[in-house]
Amino acid sequence: MDHAAERARRTVAAMAEWLAGGGPEHWIVETSGSTGTPKRVMLSREAMKASAAASARRVGASGQWLLTLPDSYVAGANVIARSLLAGFEPVIAAAHETFAEAAAAMKPGPRFVSLVPTQLHRILEAVGADLAAAAEFHTVLLGGGPIDPSLRARAEEAGVTVVATYGSAETCGGCVYDAMPLDGVGIAIGTDGRVRISGPTLFDGYQDDPAQTAEALVDGWFLTSDAGTLDEDGRLRILGRVDDMVITGGVKVPAALVARRLREHPAVAAAEALGVPDEEWGQRLVAFVVGDITADAVREWVAAEHPRSWAPRQVVALDDIPLLANGKPDRRALLALATSDETEVAR
Repeated sequence: MDHAAERARRTVAAMAEWLAGGGPEHWIVETSGSTGTPKRVMLSREAMKASAAASARRVGASGQWLLTLPDSYVAGANVIARSLLAGFEPVIAAAHETFAEAAAAMKPGPRFVSLVPTQLHRILEAVGADLAAAAEFHTVLLGGGPIDPSLRARAEEAGVTVVATYGSAETCGGCVYDAMPLDGVGIAIGTDGRVRISGPTLFDGYQDDPAQTAEALVDGWFLTSDAGTLDEDGRLRILGRVDDMVITGGVKVPAALVARRLREHPAVAAAEALGVPDEEWGQRLVAFVVGDITADAVREWVAAEHPRSWAPRQVVALDDIPLLANGKPDRRALLALATSDETEVAR
C-alpha cells in the first residue's frame, strides 16, 4: 500500500478514537511554515465538532468525504473528522490511481472534497473521468491559497460546485465561506488592518509555546497574519498577508493584489508576488510568473489597472510555482529564487 495511504488510514483510526473521547486532550496539526518554523496547533474536540457542524449548515448537507490533502495539516484533519462525524470513513485518494477511481469508491449520497487551487486546476486540465467525477460532488471546498477568478469560473462552467474558504490551522481550517463567516464566527478588522477571528472553532494555543500563544490569542480573538476589509454586508476581503504590504520607494504596494491581477492575464497560468530587500528601494516587488509573457508585458498589465508604482521591478519566469505539501506557495523558496535569479531588475 502507498505510504501516504497507510499513514492516512492510521490517522483515520486515531481520529475516530479521539472524537469518541479517547486519546490526548488535543488534536495537533502543524501550520504550513511558509514563512518560518511550523507551529504545532492544539485543537479541542469541541472546536473540531463546531467547525464540522457549521460547515455542514452552510453548505446544506453532510456525508462522506474524499481525502486528497495531507492529514498532518488542518485541511486533511478536517476532512477526516467531518466524514467520521457524518458516519462515514473517508475515502483516501492516495489508495487509488486517479481522482475518478477514488470518487467511484465512495458510498451513495452527498459527497465532499477539499482541494487547493493547483489540484482543481489539474482536474480541469485533465477533463475526462476526473472532471466528470468532480462534477458529482455536492461541494468542493477550495482553499489554501489565492483563487484565480477564471479558475472558479471554469469549474462552475464544468458543473463543479465550488465554495471558496478562508481560515487557518488556528481556526480549525476554513471558517469563512465565500467571504461570509460561518455561524458563530466573529470577524473584525484591527486598527492595523489585521483580520481578527473569534468563535467556537478557535484553537487552544501552540503546543509548548506560551509566548506565541499570548501574541496570537488576545481577549478571545485570534490575530491572523492577514490584512483585510469588511464591506457593509459583512463580507470579508483578504488583501494579503500583513507582511505582504511591500514598501518600495516609499509607496505601499499590496503584493496579493498585484498577484491577483497577474493571474487574470490570459497568458499566465499561475503567479505570485512578494517583496525582497533592495538597497535602492528598501524593498522591491518581485513577480513570479508561469506563462508565456515578457517582463515588460507583466509590468504593463499591472500598470493598466493599478498605479504604475505597483508594477513589479523584477520578474522571475518559472515552470511551476514551488508549493508546500499542503498546496500553499513556498514563500521561502520564492525568496531564494528572487535573490539568486539573474533576471534584470528595473530601476
